[in-house]
Amino acid sequence: MSAAPLYGLVLAGGHSRRMQRDKALLEYAGRTQLQRALELLGARVQATFVSVRADQRAEPARAGHALIVDLQPGLGPIAGIQAALHAHPHHAWLVLACDLPFLTGATLDHLIARRDARRLASAYRSSHDGLPEPLCAIFEPPARESVDGWIAAGKRCPREWLSGSDALLLEPLESQALENINTPEQYASALGQLQPATTRRLHVRYFALLREQAGRADEELASAARTPLELYEELRARRGLALAPEFLRVAINDEFGDWRARLSEGDTVAFLPPVAGG
Repeated sequence: MSAAPLYGLVLAGGHSRRMQRDKALLEYAGRTQLQRALELLGARVQATFVSVRADQRAEPARAGHALIVDLQPGLGPIAGIQAALHAHPHHAWLVLACDLPFLTGATLDHLIARRDARRLASAYRSSHDGLPEPLCAIFEPPARESVDGWIAAGKRCPREWLSGSDALLLEPLESQALENINTPEQYASALGQLQPATTRRLHVRYFALLREQAGRADEELASAARTPLELYEELRARRGLALAPEFLRVAINDEFGDWRARLSEGDTVAFLPPVAGG
């Protein structure tokens, strides 16, 4: 039996309550999350669609795309999956949430290559709890009847549906790829991780045992490290430093600081082992 042709669906019908702004329109490097998800899908499927609530059809960011409107309101992501399975019942669907900023083409290619069209779905396991990840998964045409029955029984969670269905579950290819962002704090963190690396000049000072291990008391260097912790891990590899950071204190510009503080051009960073004595 040949596999059903594959369409792509970006789930962009959420209310974004925790984010307090439309997650589909959040930008990374000048592209919205919705645009990026559609680009990732577009190179791998026959056609792409955006899943929306009925009241979102006229929104400018969504209206310019092929839309699939939820058949039933208030069901969350499973409503988009159901609507897609009904809209094109002879196609399989590669479904993505719109808020996966770390997702790569490699993760999608791995899923597509290992897809089992004989089952109802193919998905990854979560790298956190081992449960199925429904928002980067392939749903086969026969899944329609099962999803309809799930919803008719008053159930809503697509993860639970996958857990109880005949689905192929793959180990994650990239542990961070399926992490979604739901809050302003998570968005800020993702921006920091995804922004292009900026090299800055830093002055590093070593004390006590670290001075012996580094073979110097101080040095000037160029580094893309954003925090003292990233800088120290870089120097551990470069200078063979043996002490773990939890046994040290860090000072930035002669004041004790936080390992996750943001570094700036020209900062002086000192690493201090505990003082021996008794």
